[in-house]
Formats: sequence, C-alpha cells, structure tokens
Amino acid sequence: MTVDRGRMTVEDVRGLPWPGVRYFCSTRAGGFSAAPWDGLNLGLHVDDAPAAVLRNRALLADGLPAEPLWLRQVHGIEVCDADAWAGGEAPQADAAVTTRPNRPLAVLTADCLPVVLADDGGRVLGVAHAGWRGLAAGVLENTLARMRPKAPADSRWRAWIGPAIGQASFEVGPEVREAFVAPDPAAAPFFAARPGSDRWLADLPAIARHRLYAAGVDHIECSGHCTYRDAQRFYSYRRAARTGRQATVAWLTGDRAEQP
Repeated sequence: MTVDRGRMTVEDVRGLPWPGVRYFCSTRAGGFSAAPWDGLNLGLHVDDAPAAVLRNRALLADGLPAEPLWLRQVHGIEVCDADAWAGGEAPQADAAVTTRPNRPLAVLTADCLPVVLADDGGRVLGVAHAGWRGLAAGVLENTLARMRPKAPADSRWRAWIGPAIGQASFEVGPEVREAFVAPDPAAAPFFAARPGSDRWLADLPAIARHRLYAAGVDHIECSGHCTYRDAQRFYSYRRAARTGRQATVAWLTGDRAEQP
C-alpha cells in the first residue's frame, strides 16, 4: 500500500485483513535520509543523521494513532510490557506486548524477522524482532508467554511474519544450524546444505513458522518478501552493512470488526 502523507510518499507492506489489529512493515520509499540510508530509514543507531531519522519517524507517526514504542534491540529474548512502561529512554528489549487500543508497537529490522502476534479477539498484541540468535533462544515463545495471561484461556492465536532475508540469500555456518537442530531435530529440513562446504542456507521464516505452530499459534501468514533481494524496497544488512532499518508497526483497534 502507498499512502500520501503530504510532503513525501510512504509505502508499506501488509498481510491479510486482521480483525482488531492493524499492522504493516515500512519500506525505504519516501523519507529524508541520504545515501546509503536513502530514504525512510527509521534506525537511530546506524550512523545516519539523527535529524533525518527523527523526521522519518515523524513522517511515519503521522499516519498512526500515537507515537510507536521504539525498543533498544539486542538480539535477545526480553519482552517489554508496554502497558507498564513509564516512558523515558527506550526500553532494552526485542519484543513488546500491549492490551491497550491505539498503542502502536514497533520493531526495526534489516534481514531479521519481524513478527506480529495477537489473539483471535484482538485483545492482546505482541510485536517481536527475531534474528537467528533471538529465534533460537526463544524470543517468540517468550513473547507468547507474556501475552497468554492477558487473554481468555480459550483464545486462539495468530501471527504475521514480515519481510526478512530469504533462504536463498541466508548462508550460515554449522554453528547456526546446530543451535536449532540440536534441541529440535525437526528443524533440520529448514537448512539446505551447500555442496562441497560446511555452509548451509537457512530458512528463517520457515523456522519461525515451525516454532510458532509448536507454541500453539493456529494461523500463521508469511509475507514472502526477501529483504536481501529487493534492494529497491528494503534495507538489508547482509547486502550492505552500512544501511538503514525498516519498521514493523502494529496496534490494537479496540474493534474486532475493523479491518487493517
């Protein structure tokens, strides 16, 4: 979807309609950042001019019900309860949860997995950043564990896995495969061997889907977008280490009948 927000045009990527939840992943289209971060870089930690990033964040927030909760991400499994956050410096966490309508949550990515989670009633929302380390350590399961007490016991769960690096572009060493396969042999099919080497091609979205199903998530949608291969739309750290970050943003609408 492309939205004209006055001075610049902002493009984003969305999935299927989701009652009670609105969500999207931004692209690099629009914005104020100069190369190599051009244009809608939302990361303050990537050596881009802070003034440009803040203008980009203001541009993004112009179409939201409130300013998103930005996190200081560290490839870990810590989950911030946005409803208990008192403000101030951005919390150090790789996921956040909320039960409050119109409270946007956000994660930044440039190849890692952005994952939106909610119950079928749109009563509790979680947004997680999952690189391979966080995914292996259980950031998605930890996020669900923080969400479940906030929803009715009979809730069903839904997830959207946003744009991330695809398997054909994500070469890893044996230690990465071991981190997943040693505790869970069922993860082995998500790694394709590179002939003549000890390297593997890892399918992170498929691994996330596998783990979410095991954790009790019934409906899982993958965006299918590869950040590495689509240089026009997405930032990719694997493609260029000096690059920007896109954001996946989600919020509860407070109305299950309202569509994203």
